[in-house]
Amino acid sequence: MKSYHRFTAVVILMAAVIFIGANISIRMALQSVHGRMYRVEAARLAKEIQRNGYEDIDLSGCDYIYHIERYPAAPFTEPESLQQFLQGEESDYCMRFIDGAFYRFDYTWRLDSERANLTGFMNLALIVMSLLLLSALMYIRQKIIKPFEAMKELPYELSKGRLTTPLPENKNRFFGEFIWGIDLLRENIQQQKKRELGLQRAQKTLVLSVSHDIKTPLSAIKLYAKVISRHLYADDEQLLGIAESIDAKADEIGGFVTQMVKASGEDFLNIEVRKDGFYLSQLIKKTTAYYEDKLKLLRTQFQVGAYKDCMLKGDFDRSVEVVQNMMENAVKYGDGRSISLEFAEEDGCVLVTVKNSGNTLPETELLYIFDSFWRGSNTKSCSGSGLGLYICRSLMQRMDGDIFAQVQEGDMCVTAVFRK
Repeated sequence: MKSYHRFTAVVILMAAVIFIGANISIRMALQSVHGRMYRVEAARLAKEIQRNGYEDIDLSGCDYIYHIERYPAAPFTEPESLQQFLQGEESDYCMRFIDGAFYRFDYTWRLDSERANLTGFMNLALIVMSLLLLSALMYIRQKIIKPFEAMKELPYELSKGRLTTPLPENKNRFFGEFIWGIDLLRENIQQQKKRELGLQRAQKTLVLSVSHDIKTPLSAIKLYAKVISRHLYADDEQLLGIAESIDAKADEIGGFVTQMVKASGEDFLNIEVRKDGFYLSQLIKKTTAYYEDKLKLLRTQFQVGAYKDCMLKGDFDRSVEVVQNMMENAVKYGDGRSISLEFAEEDGCVLVTVKNSGNTLPETELLYIFDSFWRGSNTKSCSGSGLGLYICRSLMQRMDGDIFAQVQEGDMCVTAVFRK
C-alpha cells in the first residue's frame, strides 16, 4: 500500500508540473504573438501619417495602439540618446521617424480577455483530466489494491494450518470470485484435515483394539507351548487337543491380521463425487483451453477428434480431473511427438480416449497401472506417486463409469467411459 501511495504522489506531482508548465507556455506564446502585432499596427499608422498627415489619424480601429504623440527632430541632438530612444521596443511605446519628425506610439497589450479565455479553457481541461486520473487512482485503490491488501496474509495463514477463520463475503468484481474460491479452498482443506484426523484416529483405535485382542490367543499359545515343553500331558489325545487349540488360536490371530490388512487397504482417498450432469463440449473446452498452449510450448502436436455433443452423467470437476490426469500421463510418458483426444459412442456411453505416440510400457503391465502406488517399469526417470490412474479409476467408478488402457499400433491409449 505504501508503494501505491508513493506512486499516487508522483502522479499528482507530475500533473502539477504539467499544469504549471502549460500555463507558462500559453502565456509566453500569447506574448510572443501579440508582441509582434502592435508593430504591425504601428507600421500601418506610419504609412497613413505619410499619406494623410498626423491630424487625421483615427485610432478607433486599433487593438493595441491607443495614442500617438509627435516630436520634432530637434530635441534629439545626441546620436546615442536618439538611438536609445528609438530602441525602446520592449517598453509600452515605440518610436517611428516620419517626414522629419519623431512619432511616439503608445500601446497596450490587451491580452487579458484572450489570455483568460484560452488559459481558462486549458486549465479547465487539465483540471478535468486530473480529476479523472485521481478518480481512476482512487478506484484502483478501493477496488483492487485495498481488497488485495486485506487478503495478502491468507496464503501464510493457510500454510500454517489456520483454517477456522472464514473470509468475509465480497462482491468485488475483480476479487469476489477469487475470494470465494480461496474460501472454498480453505473449507476443503479444513474438511480434508478433519477426515485425515478421523482416519488416523480410527486406524489408531483399530491397532489398539486388535493388539489387545491378539494378546488373549497369544497368551494361550504360549501357555500350550510351556505345557508341551514340560511334558505335562503324555496322552496323545490330550496333545492332539492342544495342537487343535493352538491351530484355532493361530487362525484367530490370522483373522485379526486380515482385519488390519483390510482396514489399511480401504479407500484412503475419501473422495466426494456429486451426482450431476454436464455437456461433453464443456469437458473438451476446459481441457483444450489449458493443454493447447502447454503442448504448443512443448512442440507436441495436439489434435481433437470429431464428437457429437451430449449430456454426460457425473461430476464435471471430477471428470475434468480424470481427463487432466490422463493428459498429464500422456505428456510425461509419451515421446512428445503427438497427443490426441478421440471420441466414440457405445451402448449409451461416450468413450473419451487420450492417445499418445511412443508407448514405453510393456503390455504385460497394463493390468496393474490402475492399482494404487504401482509404477510401471517406464517411470524410473519420472517422479510420481503411482496414484494418478488409481484416482481416475476410483472417480470413474463412483460416477458409474469406467476406465481402461490398451496399446494400439505402438500408441498408448487410455479411455474413460462416461454414461450419457
